[in-house]
Amino acid sequence: MWYNSDMFSERIQRRARQLVARILRPMAQFGISPNLLTCIGLLLSAVTALVIAQGVLRVGGLLVLFAGVFDMFDGAMARVRNVATTFGAFLDSTLDRYSESIILFGYLFYALQHPGLQDPLWPAPHEQFWMIAFIYMAVVGSLMVSYTKARAEGLGIECKTGLLARPERVILLAIGLLTNTGIWALALLAVLSNITAVQRIYVVWRNTQKQQQLSSERNQAQTYQQDQRTSNSNRHLPTTTTTTSTSERATGATDSDVQPVPTGVPPLEGGAQ
Repeated sequence: MWYNSDMFSERIQRRARQLVARILRPMAQFGISPNLLTCIGLLLSAVTALVIAQGVLRVGGLLVLFAGVFDMFDGAMARVRNVATTFGAFLDSTLDRYSESIILFGYLFYALQHPGLQDPLWPAPHEQFWMIAFIYMAVVGSLMVSYTKARAEGLGIECKTGLLARPERVILLAIGLLTNTGIWALALLAVLSNITAVQRIYVVWRNTQKQQQLSSERNQAQTYQQDQRTSNSNRHLPTTTTTTSTSERATGATDSDVQPVPTGVPPLEGGAQ
């Protein structure tokens, strides 16, 4: 399931990037910096948050979609102009987290200003309380989805799996705003974004377990080869044996067992022996 969802998301993103690249190719002649587009996207998210905070939810939903599409402009511009940099990628990812948090903060401000919110289809009372809780959980889930991916890549592990990456979160939030079902959209964001973070934790754990197993097998193979080389070297060393005479073997005596016998006669000590 994860594999199919990942492939579906990547296919949509690839086609969207191709479309955005065609749009930006004429604009690239004016020398617009990708980092400038990243900053403009952050300002656009702030405007979107203000619109949502004022209660103009459907317009806010349209702006969420536009901000989501605009978020791809900086990367597409960098590729079109061939000016992609490491700092640009870092700035884009960092401001994306700010943008998403700012938009959800606008939704939080709207919820705080309307204590009497009650969706007729929402089964639980005190919808305002649930909306605030879901917004908090959605912010945490969004940050954890991004953090798990960045931390895994820092360890050399690719981690793009999961149900709810950023494009899916943008679309889900926009649908909730446009259809006036924000409480349901926030509930899905809160649950599925944290499930996505858990999925990525599991994927990283599984990959690290495989790496440890492969490393252990390599160490065992190296130890076995070293033991084989040591055994082969000892096999070619000369062997030393101690031989004894037949009489010694028969009597069980050796040179070290023979004691000197005195031959001197007491009256003739110092004489013939």
